[in-house]
Amino acid sequence: MRHRVRKHLKFSNKSFAHRKAMERNLLTSFFMHKSIKTTEKKAKFIVPMIDKLINTVNTKDEMNAIRYVMTYLFTKESSIELFTNVAPKYKGNKTSGFTRIRAIKHRDWDSAKIVLLELV
Repeated sequence: MRHRVRKHLKFSNKSFAHRKAMERNLLTSFFMHKSIKTTEKKAKFIVPMIDKLINTVNTKDEMNAIRYVMTYLFTKESSIELFTNVAPKYKGNKTSGFTRIRAIKHRDWDSAKIVLLELV
């Protein structure tokens, strides 16, 4: 039995490199714009990483946090945005629940649920 495995968020038909690049692209765009429109499956895929990055910035020392964050983000501007504007707003004893997923519509050609992923 495979308990506590998020099988529904694996994107089985994509290679590991494609999944990693997709995750990094979504995270970079999210921290640049503070909200993104995407499918529900992709939004649920990156929510745990958003929580982990915000907690890392708030708890670890700055140099280690910079090194850790840059392995998940593509651009320097998005990491600066995370360190200066996003993470200090959530400093305290809260460790998750930094994002909100709101349904917008269903996409026309494949009926995938489009959601807005934003900071709370």
